[in-house]
Amino acid sequence: MTQSGFELGLDDAARAGVFFVNGEDLDVLGAAARDAGLLPCHIDLMGCANKATLLLRIAVAMDFPNTSSRNWDALSDSLRDLDWMPAPGYVLLFEGAGELHHVNETDFDTLVSILDEAQKEWAGRQVPFWAFLALRERDFIAFED
Repeated sequence: MTQSGFELGLDDAARAGVFFVNGEDLDVLGAAARDAGLLPCHIDLMGCANKATLLLRIAVAMDFPNTSSRNWDALSDSLRDLDWMPAPGYVLLFEGAGELHHVNETDFDTLVSILDEAQKEWAGRQVPFWAFLALRERDFIAFED
């Protein structure tokens, strides 16, 4: 048993991916990530309504190098690199992702696609890369429709 009591298998790169969760799950996932020896990164998307704010929030939370541009290609490149923050694996915890989904579904979908590409890249290197996006209950319902 781990210190937190949560053993979720987060250290398994083959199981890693992009997942939608409830906001209440983020603290547990962060603790489980630390227990698994991975680097958790909390990214607050509350009030985030456009691409510029989204990219800035991610860059600040993940301490992207100053030379990193603020566009989709740069986000993709940065998430597949992460040399400035070496770790045995990564767990990105997106708080308020449901709000972004509600106000800007196109940017939300692009973010999910980039996270998925990054996860596949890291899996090829046997490094766990997880992204958990906290949605609201009504967002889950919208996905089912």
